[in-house]
Amino acid sequence: QMSEVKSPAMFNKENYIWMLAGVLVIALGMFLMSGGQSNTDPTVFNKDAVYSSTRITIAPILILAGLAPEIFAIFKKPKAA
Repeated sequence: QMSEVKSPAMFNKENYIWMLAGVLVIALGMFLMSGGQSNTDPTVFNKDAVYSSTRITIAPILILAGLAPEIFAIFKKPKAA
């Protein structure tokens, strides 16, 4: 008869909360980067809408900032029970 050896969980609830926070920040960055309807006429290129500061600056910063809590959540050691 083999005895079952319980290995400690790699992540706990706090790790998953940090991961969720990172995913939400990354998703917000992706949403802002996608923008929305930049033009009513698809045959006209609207430079101001495509190259807006939200799309080319704020959104990528949010995506990169979202990686920080992800890395933190992965490396954070669960507290001993």
